Formats: sequence, structure tokens, C-alpha cells
Amino acid sequence: MISIINYRTGPLTIQCAQSVLDDMGDIDGHVVIVDNLSGDGSADEIAAWIDTLPAPRRVSLVRSATNSGFSGGHNQGFAAGPSEYVLVLNSDAVLRPGFLAAILSAADDRPETGLFAPRIDYDDGEQQTSCFRFPSPASEFDRGARTGAVSRLLSRRLVALPMPPAPDEIGWASFACILLRRRMIDEIGPMDEGYFLYFEDIEYCWRARQAGWRIAYVPQARAVHFRGGSGPVKALAKEKKRLPGYYYASRTRFFRQTYGPAGPVLANVAWASGRALARLRLLFGKAVPPSNAREARDIWTNILSPLADGRRMGG
Repeated sequence: MISIINYRTGPLTIQCAQSVLDDMGDIDGHVVIVDNLSGDGSADEIAAWIDTLPAPRRVSLVRSATNSGFSGGHNQGFAAGPSEYVLVLNSDAVLRPGFLAAILSAADDRPETGLFAPRIDYDDGEQQTSCFRFPSPASEFDRGARTGAVSRLLSRRLVALPMPPAPDEIGWASFACILLRRRMIDEIGPMDEGYFLYFEDIEYCWRARQAGWRIAYVPQARAVHFRGGSGPVKALAKEKKRLPGYYYASRTRFFRQTYGPAGPVLANVAWASGRALARLRLLFGKAVPPSNAREARDIWTNILSPLADGRRMGG
């Protein structure tokens, strides 16, 4: 099964689903598109496209009653029918030829592994960093400092991994495109719907790793993830503009779940300490690397209720 969420990305979603159909061939599979209450006519556009497909149709559309975010949307995809594996796929991504055969072969060869991360490229051919260590207070200190000396000192704590990653260093992998073993989903449960967007993939990998499941990197399976195709956060972060509240709500929830009641405070103090160190550059006549607008305030989002449902901030 392939699970794709549509939220006002009709043409991209159709292009994504078509790339799956083109690669599927004789492989037994079905594409489930979950429309997250787009309200812009894109669900009807997708339904009309599905009607043009030859029988037997291998694509179905689920119309969500709410905008349930990334976790809620894919949970509806997970529940749409039985399958041995589920491919979670962003609507702003396409599969390269041979993707499904390569990743399914890797999955069949590794029964102890629950998650399979392919190579993901941007549309200009640049390889995307898609495998990571888990965020920690130490990585938040580095993120606040944005200083080369700190990054070198904390190199084993930095979140982004060099590609290709060392297998034993992968904590989590991007859910823009990833294959999940159904047996693992059945064991650890669905994705946490308390997240609206962001950090839900990190938490799911954390939960899987805590249960003993491994993550494998499969470079033979290749996908393309278009820059900025389905969400604004990366573009806002690049321009150091203010990020949406749901991003920080998700961050708070993650640090609470993984580092305990003090986790969000530890992460925030570490980030603020890093920013204080960054400001010491002024003593040497150097510019301070910018942070996202209002981040010093926004990191405290939901600090008094860290497990509050992030969907209420999703808009």
C-alpha cells in the first residue's frame, strides 16, 4: 500500500500517484490518497483523474472529515486496507523507475528491520539529507550557537548525518518517502495524532527504535522530493522568518515525550545558551548568525502543557 496525503496540491498529488503506478508494474499494490479537507476543489480533481484510470483501478481516494495533519492523514491511509508494507509518500515527491522493486527486495531480505529509507534527491539532482540522529539538548545548543567550533566539538550529536549514513548512526529518516513494515505498525501503533506537522516522523522512529526495530538506508531505491512543494516551513526557515506555531508545539511535544518532563526546558535552555555564545562574536567585531524571527519566544510554545494536541494550532 502507498499512502499519499493531498492538501491543496492536486496536480502534484496526481503526478506523485502516477509515478507510483508507472513503477508498480506487476507488483501487487494499491495507492490510497487521503484528502485532508482541502476545500479548494483538488479532491474533486483527483477523483476525476481516478475515474480516467483503466480497470482494475489501483488508486482510491479517502476524503477526511477534518484536516488531521500529517499523522492523522497517514493513519487513515494505514487503515484503508491490509498490506505487508506501507509506503509513506509526500505529494511533492515522485518515484524513480525501479524504486518499488529495489526497496521491497531490501525489505524482504531484512525481516528484523521495520523502516526502509530510500535515497531522496531534489529535482535539480542534489541529494537530500534524509537520515538523521535524534534531536537532543546538545544539538539544540549547537543550533543556537551556529558556530563552527561548537559544531566540531559536538559532531557526534549533530542531527543531520552525512550521506550515505553509517547504518548504526541512523536514528530517524525523513517521512517524505519511507517504507514501513506493517508488522511494526501493528506492534507500535499508528502515528501520534497529537502532532499536526513536523516531528511526528522523528517520534515514530523513536518509538520504533525503543521497540527494537531497525532502520535501513536503501540507496538503490531513489525518489525525487521537490523543493518547497507542499509546505512553507523550510522556505520560512531559510529566510529566517517566523515559523508557524504548530512547528514549535511539535518540538515541545517531542522533547517532553523523549526526554521526560524536564525535556522541553532543557532543550530551550540549551538553545538560549547557544545563542548567548553566538552573541560573543560581537566582541570580536563579527556578525551574529540570525535565528528565526521571534524564536527565543516561540520555543516556549506549550511549555506549560507540552502534550497538548498540536492539531489545534494547525489552522
